[in-house]
Amino acid sequence: MTGKFYTTKLGAGQGIVDETRILLDLWERGMDANVLNDLALKSGQFHKLTARRVRNLVIEGFAHRYLGKDGVPASYLKTLKGIFSSREFTQLLYLYTCRTHSILYDFVIQVYWNAYASARDSISIDETREFVMQANQDGKTSSPWSDNMITRVSSYLNGTCADFGLLEHAKKGVRTILPFRIEARVFVYLAYDLHISGHGDNSVLSHPDWGLFGMDRLDVLNEFKRLALKDWWIIQSAGDVTRIGWHYSSMEELINAFTQG
Repeated sequence: MTGKFYTTKLGAGQGIVDETRILLDLWERGMDANVLNDLALKSGQFHKLTARRVRNLVIEGFAHRYLGKDGVPASYLKTLKGIFSSREFTQLLYLYTCRTHSILYDFVIQVYWNAYASARDSISIDETREFVMQANQDGKTSSPWSDNMITRVSSYLNGTCADFGLLEHAKKGVRTILPFRIEARVFVYLAYDLHISGHGDNSVLSHPDWGLFGMDRLDVLNEFKRLALKDWWIIQSAGDVTRIGWHYSSMEELINAFTQG
């Protein structure tokens, strides 16, 4: 992902998977982040956190990831939370979090999946720190980061990957790489999201977002063909040209189809 400076905002909660579930229950369409923050404080569900910590969680974490585009992502997630399995739902949160935080997006593709493809069994904090240091030197941060900040952001990256199931949860400096494969309905969701966002069929197949799940164009094409048998779309492919007949014209229609089973 290019065009965005790297930030330290992952420190607002890293994966915040369980917290996002709670906040989605509290949130209603049209509600802004400040109102949600007040509700979160009054709910008693974050009583172990300080008011400042809750505000960071809501404003810098939840709202930053899911309340853009008039809250459309949060609206979809609120519905799918009760339909998708825990693994499926967590993968949706992972997708949106990577899209929001370009440092995580790039780290996953450049470091995690390269390590995975090389059949390595772990990623160390030193390796992550090297990635962050190089980004800092390359001017990918809006201002130079101190050594302390580089160390903290490195920890955020590894911790976030653990929250989303890519790495093991561990206090030690080396974390085991866990098996991570996109779930079928998450694949369908992402495919339609790209299509409805205006990407042509061949652009959908080669979009960089698939790299978040370790997939290249051929992997994506093969999965499209497999899921065509489940009647999510019709696909015709010859050489480098692929045409897809999409069954749903909006994300609302797709989510209704998920709801119907």
